[in-house]
Amino acid sequence: MQTLVRGSSVARSVAFRPRDGQAIRRVSPRLSAGFTLIEMLVVLLIAGLLIAVVALAPTRNRRTDLAEEAQRLATMLESADDLAQVRSAPIAWQPVDGGYRFDQRGEDGTWHPIADDVLGPHRWGTEVTNVSIRYTGSGSATHRIVFGDESIDVPVTVTLDSDGVRLQLVGAGIGSFVVRRP
Repeated sequence: MQTLVRGSSVARSVAFRPRDGQAIRRVSPRLSAGFTLIEMLVVLLIAGLLIAVVALAPTRNRRTDLAEEAQRLATMLESADDLAQVRSAPIAWQPVDGGYRFDQRGEDGTWHPIADDVLGPHRWGTEVTNVSIRYTGSGSATHRIVFGDESIDVPVTVTLDSDGVRLQLVGAGIGSFVVRRP
């Protein structure tokens, strides 16, 4: 039978001799409960590595996200302009709720969304809170850009806002768009 004296770090065993019934006491060191120093160091090392990874992980910048989205849109607008010239048919771009789409004019004169993989409807890759379109020389905003079958169009500026960050896509009217800060 083992007993532990309160406040003691040694366990005492009591055994009886079978012949005379006298008790023999043996003192043995108590096994300690808890973690070893090596185990604690391993846990601290793992926790430190996890904290370092989280703290040093690159966070996305709203300006960078909007710049990437603006560059993607500029490339698509250039492609739409080229396609309008190749098809000899007007193509329009317009922002819609949460994204944008490209339309083509039908035989009846109405606009119909393009449903292919490249110029089909797209969602914004980042949060865009406001889009405005202005043709050069026009004081008012419009709701769409129309690319015609001519190689020279009216210069246009598309402004993208994302919670205080603003970028412009400036079309010179010759099929190229440049992203810049206002």
